[in-house]
Amino acid sequence: MAHIDVDGTPAPTLGRKKVGMDMAYKGVWGCHPLVVSLANTGEALYLVNRPGNAVSHSGAAGWIDRAVALVAPHAERVCVRGDPDFSLTANFDCWSEEADFIFGFDAHPAMVKRAEALEESARERLERRPRYTTRTGTTRSGREDVKARIVCERGYVNKRLNFEDVAEYEYRPTKCRKACRMVVVRKNISRMKGELTLLDEVRYFFHITTRRDIGAAEVVRLANARCEQENVIARLRSGANALRVPPYDLVSNRAYMVMAALAWNLKSWFAMMMHLKADGKRYVAMEFRRFIREMILLPCQVIRRARRTTPRIIGWQPTTDRLFSAWRTIERTGFT
Repeated sequence: MAHIDVDGTPAPTLGRKKVGMDMAYKGVWGCHPLVVSLANTGEALYLVNRPGNAVSHSGAAGWIDRAVALVAPHAERVCVRGDPDFSLTANFDCWSEEADFIFGFDAHPAMVKRAEALEESARERLERRPRYTTRTGTTRSGREDVKARIVCERGYVNKRLNFEDVAEYEYRPTKCRKACRMVVVRKNISRMKGELTLLDEVRYFFHITTRRDIGAAEVVRLANARCEQENVIARLRSGANALRVPPYDLVSNRAYMVMAALAWNLKSWFAMMMHLKADGKRYVAMEFRRFIREMILLPCQVIRRARRTTPRIIGWQPTTDRLFSAWRTIERTGFT
């Protein structure tokens, strides 16, 4: 399944005469681009520049439609993911005909009241997967959590998650004709001061989805996996420098962002050309600067002859094999 992630991110600037810049809700001047990316490959599908005071979901519905139309012919199923700002209920019926979706949903009082009314038998304990597993399958002995020790010793107020429960029920938003599946997570959190527990509080988080082929815990896992888009945005910002605002107005800045993001996409496409799936996944997740250092900045001797220019690699490194592996795949595809 192809997962399309959508989010907005600030692009601050120190300029004073750039057309389209505005002040964001945090008091920062600049623009507020909309980033639509494909989670499977990490590539940016659309990068839309907007004024700095634009809300996250401004104009997002049309670009989600374009992204679904772009990806759907090449995937068995498509699932769109986003935070509560993108729960545009007026578009749910249209989106459900072409793709699935998993969106966060605001925990307003009416939703919390309905979640509290659920019977305890309808809830099940949510077990989180480990962050990573070692190749040998053994657990790695962790080092001391210095931060937690200092917080405890100095008696700072701290919050600790005790457990999580997950439940679900049918919910039809006011602007929808079809009912959706609402998955609610209840977190039990202890507010502590040193070793002393002051009180326990309960918080609710909601996810609305059309996916009915997976369990509620899997819906929560997929919704949380959308956070990987933050890494994509960070690499577009610091690696490819795609979220800078150097030109004069919104249109030219958007053109700059798209051209810079194309370099990041080329890295993802290059990774998909590798023979081994493990290598492809590693290079998809690789930072842009490291990719340039390992695959682009190779020492070569350029030999010019009458009608031919031959670059001869004069320094071997472990990544050279991956370079030729992808190169042979590109040759077989017949790209021109």
